[in-house]
Amino acid sequence: MADQIRYDLLTQNALRGVVRNVLTDAAKKGLPGDHHFYITFNTQADGVRLSQRLRAQYPEEMTIILQHQFWDLTVTDEAFDVGLSFGGVPERLMVPFAAINGFFDPSVQFGLQFEQVGEGQDNASPVAGAEAKTADPKKRMPSRSQTSVPAVTPANPEPPTEPDKPSGGADVVRLDRFRKK
Repeated sequence: MADQIRYDLLTQNALRGVVRNVLTDAAKKGLPGDHHFYITFNTQADGVRLSQRLRAQYPEEMTIILQHQFWDLTVTDEAFDVGLSFGGVPERLMVPFAAINGFFDPSVQFGLQFEQVGEGQDNASPVAGAEAKTADPKKRMPSRSQTSVPAVTPANPEPPTEPDKPSGGADVVRLDRFRKK
């Protein structure tokens, strides 16, 4: 297995980059419109920093919401750092992107679900992370015990109504046009 490309890891890292870019924009410009984020992460992962009180309350996994009351959002290549209030008590959290299990923006029904996969682990499925699932707008970010979707879950897999012509009028090049038949 050592001589195979780990597409599952590459895909997860690329999609964690999406989360990084979204948070970087939010740190610079604030949240546009109705956008807000549910971020679920493993509280035991390397590099996670949170108070002992929160670690005792959330020993394995925690979901935070970045919406109205957060401050000093700082994003690096490896992690984000943010101030939040829990029960009226201000806290500072640091969350490495590798610790994130899920990201959801309910304003546009977009979500990503990540699986913690180590470099040496072998996945049973060669297409881990290829399944898609539409997010339920009535639910918060599902806990890992509520879902069996592997690796990454795009929340809006439906194709646009006119796949060849987006509303802006630009031409979309479809890769299947170039494939041999």
